[in-house]
Amino acid sequence: MKYNFDEIVDRKPTESVKWNGVKKLYGRDDVIPMWVADMDFKSPPDVIEALKKRAEHGIFGYPMLDDYYFDPFINWIETRHGSEVKKEWIVTTDGVVDALKVAILAYSKPGDNVVIQTPVYYPFYNIIKSNGRMIIKNSLKFENRNYSMDFDDLEKKLSLKRTKLFILCNPHNPVGRVWKREELEKLLQLCVKHNVILLSDEIHSDLVFSPNKHIPIFSISQDIKESSLTFYAPSKTFNLAGLKASFVVIPNEQLRTEYKNVIESLTSDNLNIFGMVAAKVAYERGKDWLDDLLNYLRGNIDYVYDFFNEKLPKIKLQKPEGTYLMWLDFRAYGDEQKVKDILVNKAKVGLEEGSIFGEEGKGFFRMNIGCSISILKDASNNIYNAFKDL
Repeated sequence: MKYNFDEIVDRKPTESVKWNGVKKLYGRDDVIPMWVADMDFKSPPDVIEALKKRAEHGIFGYPMLDDYYFDPFINWIETRHGSEVKKEWIVTTDGVVDALKVAILAYSKPGDNVVIQTPVYYPFYNIIKSNGRMIIKNSLKFENRNYSMDFDDLEKKLSLKRTKLFILCNPHNPVGRVWKREELEKLLQLCVKHNVILLSDEIHSDLVFSPNKHIPIFSISQDIKESSLTFYAPSKTFNLAGLKASFVVIPNEQLRTEYKNVIESLTSDNLNIFGMVAAKVAYERGKDWLDDLLNYLRGNIDYVYDFFNEKLPKIKLQKPEGTYLMWLDFRAYGDEQKVKDILVNKAKVGLEEGSIFGEEGKGFFRMNIGCSISILKDASNNIYNAFKDL
């Protein structure tokens, strides 16, 4: 492996929410943080060098996108995911969550319904409620330790008079599913049938483990290309969350115009200078780094899966098909608050409780395995020692 993902980098002096927010979140500062979804790995060296070079220039005036800014992203989607993106389809934003807010404002009115598949990434709830829209849950089915879509329930929810939008999470956070083509095709047929605009959060699309394959939503059919928006960012792929640069792919010209109109009425589509530099270089020269990262993450996943299956089989888990997040079922140990107390105060490990992703996640905990294997081993052993006699 060319890149050293075993290196432990001290993040505490860097205003890290993951590490510096531990005391506020868990009530103590000696907890191993494995919660918020950023990794503890340095970003690709080429990105770091490009940022240094830009910083050394010393002038940080108003930036503008050059004529070639979108090319690396377009080439990345074509070579990595086998799909064509045209430059005119792309709108820039500073982050996927904010970009989803814009879409909610652009295509719905207060009181309208937005469908989400729970348990799901918890900011979805906030951006729907805070904008006066109604959350409609299409809960995922959990059978034989596997998640699948409930299409019968989904059609009922999409057919409601005031349902205007559906938010898809693919790969799914927190359960780790990478939706298969047949699942997506069935989903898209229902959205088109009921004239519901699909918002596809594909921020984890590069973090998929073979033989699973990510399929961009706009590539599946012409109908869905005309009634969907797809949200991308280099933040999860290359550990660049703090630099704020993302891409929204909107093939339909009318939808794109409506989207831009909301941006212009509220804010600006200008990006941070360093975010622009990092995104361009990451997509240009980050392939080898990502390939090594995926191999390392797969090793971490295998370790956690084997460790708990062997030592604490009451914790049920599946290997994620995508993301660097694992979804652990602690329900055999009692109610969620009791388990959280043991994790924090006995194991001294900070996981995210499943209930924040929706009632359907209660009793599960999300573990971020995007860290050095040595940290992962320490955390796993701590959990084992805290739960082995229960």
